[in-house]
Amino acid sequence: MSTTTRTLSATPEQVWEVLSDGWLYPLFVVGASRMRNVDDTWPAVGSKLHHSVGTWPLLIDDTTEVLELEEGTRLLLKARGWPAGEAHVEISLRPDGVGTLVTMKEDATAGPGLLMPKPLRDPQLHWRNVEALRRLAFVVEGRTR
Repeated sequence: MSTTTRTLSATPEQVWEVLSDGWLYPLFVVGASRMRNVDDTWPAVGSKLHHSVGTWPLLIDDTTEVLELEEGTRLLLKARGWPAGEAHVEISLRPDGVGTLVTMKEDATAGPGLLMPKPLRDPQLHWRNVEALRRLAFVVEGRTR
């Protein structure tokens, strides 16, 4: 799994507040272009984000599902973006001084993404998640000012 970390200048509760609002995901998830719907139970296990990936007019509608949840500290998601495939994305939060260490772990689990050798796949996922955590920091830290 590709692992990417970043310390945000916010409490774990403030970070979790953003992660718990499914409508905010296109603001920080690289590739997500719009949110079509969010299950009322988000982020409960089994709940889904109904999103689109790509750039208009080439949009693909798909979903991201919560597989595991540790309230306030960890989400394990199954992100779908067919025809590229599926991935597991784990987001975990840990207090770090006055901030929060956010860790994203991601790897392909199904589809064509698995055809790319892991040594080539991991750097691409890491680069994407560096940007995702940068965007998440903008959203979380912007809300806490």
